Amino acid sequence: MNANLISYVPNLRVLDCTLRDGGLVNDSKFSDDFAKALYQADLKAGVDYMEFGYKCDKKIFSPDRYGKWKFCDEEDIRAIVGDNDTDLKISVMADVGRCDYKKDIIPKADSVIDTIRVATYVNAIPTAIDMVEDAKNKGYEATVNIMAVSKVNGEDLKNSLELLGQSSVDVIYLVDSFGSFYPEQIRRLTDQYMEVADKYGKKVGIHAHNNQQLAFANTIEAMNKGVGATYLDATVNGLGRGAGNCHLEGLLSFLRNPKYKTIPILKFVENYILPLREQGLTWGYDIPYLLTGQLNAHPSFAIKFIKEGRKDYYNFFHELVDDTL
Repeated sequence: MNANLISYVPNLRVLDCTLRDGGLVNDSKFSDDFAKALYQADLKAGVDYMEFGYKCDKKIFSPDRYGKWKFCDEEDIRAIVGDNDTDLKISVMADVGRCDYKKDIIPKADSVIDTIRVATYVNAIPTAIDMVEDAKNKGYEATVNIMAVSKVNGEDLKNSLELLGQSSVDVIYLVDSFGSFYPEQIRRLTDQYMEVADKYGKKVGIHAHNNQQLAFANTIEAMNKGVGATYLDATVNGLGRGAGNCHLEGLLSFLRNPKYKTIPILKFVENYILPLREQGLTWGYDIPYLLTGQLNAHPSFAIKFIKEGRKDYYNFFHELVDDTL
């Protein structure tokens, strides 16, 4: 469905991944009060999906170091949502190689979770597909996020998309892991994803990072007036590792669908996000992230630069150039 800027596209789905992506800022140590307030805000705002965090293997990631949303045990999610007798769907992310999915993902009949989102690199697509089939056989919706696409050659991406198209996956996500893409690149990539999606009856999603302050623009470009990506990821106030993500409050306002309400999210920002900043948590656009985005480098370089209190942007730029050559 084509739309103009003052109409809305009814087939879009908005996924709030604040708890999951934001958990990369504070080791997933959000309080139950924070999670409950976000859940209520998402309900009032008409958000379609809320992602609680990861399904990480406790043999790899210690519960002593990380908060509960690194693992998303069933009882912990139910403590927030009960039986979730609402239209809001619950998702979790499972990283290839970091999740004991055969054991830790229980049958959907016993879980309040609706969707398993598999995150993978192209070299692990076969394992990602096995995780998808496992999730589908257990009764879940399943999506795949192909990470670091900006580092993938065209033939590998083409083959990966074809394999995913032949799988049982419901949604294939275009992910700008390093915040390095510009809108015209997002448009071309979305068209490539859509070609496979249309061929196999899949849907496409977009997950954008804000290194170059383009997460919002790239998300809008990917949806392409309703004929591109229909699953749109965002976080409240852009909360996420490094430069953060597409801002949920901005996206809901832009979409103009009367079912979406921005005010509950603004209230949540006021009551819960601003105190995080006052406590010293940092995220969002900054020059070091701009430089990693421009040079298609991992944001960990910028995170280290900022933690060290450095301001020598000129030297940092040349360090990145040397590292990416």
